[in-house]
Amino acid sequence: MRKSLSKKNSLFILMILAIIVVITAVYHTHKDLPEGLSYEGDVHNVKDVRFLYDLTYKGQDGEQKYEHHIFDTILQRIEEAEDFIVLDMFLFNGYYKKDMGYPELSESIAEKLIAQKKKNKNLKIVFITDEINLTYGSHKSGILKELRENDIKVIFTNLDPLRDSNPLYTAVWRVFFQWFGESGEGWIPNPMAKNAPDVTLRTYLELLNLKANHRKVFVTEKTAIVSSANPHDASGFHSNIAFETSGNIIGDILESEQAVIDFSGGGKLPVYTSVKEKGPIKVQVLTEGEILKHLLHELKKTGEGDHIWLGMFYLAERKVIDEIDKAADRGAKINIILDPNTNAFGNQKSGLPNIPVSEEIMEFGSNNIEIKWYNAGQEQYHAKMIYFERGKKSLVLGGSANFTRRNLDDLNLETNMKITAASDSEFIKGVDDYFNRIWNNDGARFTLDYEENKDKLTPFKYIIYWIQRILWFTSY
Repeated sequence: MRKSLSKKNSLFILMILAIIVVITAVYHTHKDLPEGLSYEGDVHNVKDVRFLYDLTYKGQDGEQKYEHHIFDTILQRIEEAEDFIVLDMFLFNGYYKKDMGYPELSESIAEKLIAQKKKNKNLKIVFITDEINLTYGSHKSGILKELRENDIKVIFTNLDPLRDSNPLYTAVWRVFFQWFGESGEGWIPNPMAKNAPDVTLRTYLELLNLKANHRKVFVTEKTAIVSSANPHDASGFHSNIAFETSGNIIGDILESEQAVIDFSGGGKLPVYTSVKEKGPIKVQVLTEGEILKHLLHELKKTGEGDHIWLGMFYLAERKVIDEIDKAADRGAKINIILDPNTNAFGNQKSGLPNIPVSEEIMEFGSNNIEIKWYNAGQEQYHAKMIYFERGKKSLVLGGSANFTRRNLDDLNLETNMKITAASDSEFIKGVDDYFNRIWNNDGARFTLDYEENKDKLTPFKYIIYWIQRILWFTSY
């Protein structure tokens, strides 16, 4: 009798716990976003937009070549700032495999910020970042500590108010493990790199939530840069893109960043003084789910006579893939350049999601779609940009957001810029030249034909890809 009661009590407790886990999962995947996220800025008219890019490739002589402009520009803009500098950067650390010879990007940015602050004591500098640089609280960051010691405000994004992207796992973590914290004497190798501090098991448990402030934004009172590039040493050789402009879009970016600070306890950002708008180019800042809304809108209005160019690190969002298929059926020509997803900071990767996704796209059977792989070595093709080539007016959308559920469905924090300009403008010509150069291997072997990676899709990888899609337990 006592055993029977004990068994019933155990089953009852398990049932209650299961209900709590389910309720937790449903709530945290559907809760309201913090105010100011999924932001759609006003459309602004500007005279000029600069297209910046980093390219790493092998030249015709077989030697590694670097055409890197993004952080050189940011370093210069730091020196030019007089009133304020606001950065929101996902990865900002020097953790990497020491034998890889990566450039010291994070140290260069930190030194320049500190030097400019010392030069101008009234300059307000705010650095917003993600707790991944502390491996989620398991250790301190010397470089960020140095910024704080020099009167530069450092704000770590509070990720808890964001929606959970891996509900089956995160609900269990929230109910049973989050209460134990992450700090303490680490004993497990850091997932960031061998030279990063060891971490606790509790850190790994939080890491698996895969939640992030993934933005890459730099603004001063004079300029705004939205990018796909991280000031992170191990990302220093990646191929990336960025857009730079000025004017009232600076105020919109500050407003979108204030929203992050408001739920992260960081105070108030500087205020941008509006200027009179004029110019032939239209620019707009978009964050989170608004990026997807605008992307789908542009894909749906694309058809015969239009040409889509897509350069992407991760492509996996089903709504986007479906609209690419439909645009091709309507007669649009589509050229896609993808990273092979086989390398991350010197470590081998499985090729997910791009290898199985590319196979699906090719199975659409449309002669209007072509796919190539960026010829990446130990670096990544980390671009996140789509270009709609259309008659007299063309459009570019790019920034931090991969075209995946995690980056487009109000999960990660993301910032993109949408730019509409005359097809014969210097900006559009620059984007057009960029895509044609790497697609046609002008001067180097930038891209490989689709067939060169086709055999890397094994049945096992495809099964893993589908399991990840169904369970949402994935990093993309």
